[in-house]
Amino acid sequence: MRLRQLSADDIDRSLSMAEAIEAIAQAFALFSSGQAVVPMRESIEMPLGTTLFMPAYLKTGALAFKVVSVFPENAKAGLPTVNALLIALDSQTGQPLALLDGRRLTALRTAAASGAATRVLARRDAHVLALFGAGGQAWDQARAVATVRPLQEIRIYTPSGVSAGHLAERLKGEYPDIRSLAAKTPAQAVQGADIITCATTRRTPVFPPSAVEPGTHINGIGSFTPQMREVQVVGLSRLRIFVDSRAAALAEAGDLIQPIEEGHLKEDDLTEIGQVIRGSAAGRSSDEEITFFKSVGIAVQDAAVCHAALRQAESLGLGSSIEL
Repeated sequence: MRLRQLSADDIDRSLSMAEAIEAIAQAFALFSSGQAVVPMRESIEMPLGTTLFMPAYLKTGALAFKVVSVFPENAKAGLPTVNALLIALDSQTGQPLALLDGRRLTALRTAAASGAATRVLARRDAHVLALFGAGGQAWDQARAVATVRPLQEIRIYTPSGVSAGHLAERLKGEYPDIRSLAAKTPAQAVQGADIITCATTRRTPVFPPSAVEPGTHINGIGSFTPQMREVQVVGLSRLRIFVDSRAAALAEAGDLIQPIEEGHLKEDDLTEIGQVIRGSAAGRSSDEEITFFKSVGIAVQDAAVCHAALRQAESLGLGSSIEL
């Protein structure tokens, strides 16, 4: 069995952020129109982390399977919090086609989801991003928002401020025209921000709802279990909520499950972002609305981005060939 192997560098050279955002937008639209087969992901909970198993098939032909582990304590040992491996398969024969660095692809597709949602939900004049978290996801989250909106400032908050400062310096090198800085408090990061992106593993809200101004768009991508509540929706006025998958959000997104159980939200308050992208549901309807895109991550994202990267890599001659 001969497989193509794509490293993190191969994936980056194969696919730009703009191309990844487009692939994700199309995948969301296909998913919400019933043109995908996506079983609910299975997970194994362990004392120090979670391992998830995520297959998906898009009726355009993309078939893939990902194994991803999230172990927050890894950072203390200098190891990545997220590790993953992705297998691309031929949907006509079932034969494995390629192995891809799942950690790099996960970061890229998760950021591209925020980019796709921001593109259709954030105000056109949005130019200030508040970013919570400075770990493995944060760099790509900033890149995704900068791809779809003309950012002038990025404020990064982490509890210690150290990693926020490092990320700010890195962003200054990549985007010299954007003012990047570490915020001292969550409220300072949020006040006056047009877009808020949360990419943490926190189980409690990372910013006060009272500091969020009308017209803000929020991306929540960190919390992925019913016990985690990274974004506090109670207290956000004129709120519209969008998700990658209603079924997945209602099973896994503590940001939404908890306020529904408390009686502050109804299941009908959730709209899939794919419906907005394909034009079957409304997105932002005024400059005063607060829009919240909650993504728990669904396997169509992996299948779409992995096959897009694989096609480009093959045409560019990237990656290596291995025999099993």
